[in-house]
Amino acid sequence: MSESTEVNQYNGMATLTPKPRDGFVETESVKSVTKRALSYLKAGYSVHFRGPAGTGKTTLALHTASLLGRPAVMITGDEEMITSNLVGSQHGYNYRKVVDRYIHSVTRLEETTDPRWADHRLTTACRNGHTLIYDEFTRSRPEANNVLLGVLEEKLLVLPAQNQQESYIKVHPDFRAIFTSNPQEYAGIHDSQDALGDRIVTIDIDHADHDLEVNVAAARSGIDKDKAAQIVGLVREFRETEEYDQAPSLRTSITICKVVAQEMLNPSIGDDAFVQICLDILGSKSAFTGRMGSKYLQQQKLLTSLIEHHCPSSPVTTSAKRSAPEGKVPEMKKIESVPQRRQI
Repeated sequence: MSESTEVNQYNGMATLTPKPRDGFVETESVKSVTKRALSYLKAGYSVHFRGPAGTGKTTLALHTASLLGRPAVMITGDEEMITSNLVGSQHGYNYRKVVDRYIHSVTRLEETTDPRWADHRLTTACRNGHTLIYDEFTRSRPEANNVLLGVLEEKLLVLPAQNQQESYIKVHPDFRAIFTSNPQEYAGIHDSQDALGDRIVTIDIDHADHDLEVNVAAARSGIDKDKAAQIVGLVREFRETEEYDQAPSLRTSITICKVVAQEMLNPSIGDDAFVQICLDILGSKSAFTGRMGSKYLQQQKLLTSLIEHHCPSSPVTTSAKRSAPEGKVPEMKKIESVPQRRQI
């Protein structure tokens, strides 16, 4: 899966127009998830994609938003998020000065100062009927998201007291919200309020199936599917071992495939550069106090074994392949056996 976006200006606010990239991979599993999500959204509900890192939640959110056909605004949750970051805040003052000289001998001076309010992305989306994509919303503290309760249930956005011109906004009927989050056991994740969870439909997203991972890795890196399948198989089996601190995802497979394509490597245990890249990228999924500790050496041995299993040695050496012209592989010289002299 892969998604591209265009940034546009809408009434002074930057909005996104999500569009599928060329070569967008859409398998039956992707179609099933997006179809379900669209059904909920069209019925007026908000959707929440929940799953481990690297499972394509943000891409699914952008893809689903593109199918709604409305401009979108995007917010990324974090620990420092407060309600004003979502709704808006006072932004300077409007200053006005009037000098009245209607009577030439008398000068009357009138000065007024009014606070100036600036809408932020949630307010813009509610006001204009845009799609809100709230990525990693559980990284924000729950109190920052309380304003969403009225938006999703009563269809009213209550504005802070600083905005003296409006007390609330009636949410546009085309407004929709798409949320993404990691499981609660991830670091930096807050528990979502039950009241908010009760207002959204959660769809759990797991790691992609084998065929989808192969197709995406090949499309994103440019290598052929056979090589992508070897690398994806290696990463998937390492993920099943659970010998890591952070699970290797589809993003891991894409990273290895891209480097292999760039450096024109052969995914083989006989290619030292390829083996080192795999050890670097897959080994980084674990944290060790010392690189030469027993756990580190044990994991390196495990990874080498997996590489040998999924990427066995090629009958043609890697160095020979790189030195050959494109599309040609040098012929291997056949060594003729020398007949031994017969003893009389």
